[in-house]
Amino acid sequence: FSSIAHERYLLAVARSNRLAEQAEIAIDDLRGEKIIAFNRKNLSYTERYFNEKFEEYDLTRNIAYSCDDTYSLVSLVSAGLGIGFAPEWTEGLPNRAFELKAVRGIDFRIGLGVAWNK
Repeated sequence: FSSIAHERYLLAVARSNRLAEQAEIAIDDLRGEKIIAFNRKNLSYTERYFNEKFEEYDLTRNIAYSCDDTYSLVSLVSAGLGIGFAPEWTEGLPNRAFELKAVRGIDFRIGLGVAWNK
């Protein structure tokens, strides 16, 4: 196995959202927001992590929408329907109408690597 890179997940917020103006965001700032979450039948580690964080901070009831893929999530965010955690690579999408913000207390990275048989 050889590690190639690590991808951070950040909070995606529409440019029109009040959180887009904040220099620093705390998880408690998410209380008044509708959340868009990944939701699949078999949750991946990423989805489980965020679901656990939403439960830990009593934000589960704020989940307004769920989707199966990153493009759907950032499209819903861009439309102003809520906020959601998205991988850092989404910052490079063309014509995006959202900002990516770090949230204090949430530092989530996924490793990318290559594995092979000898």
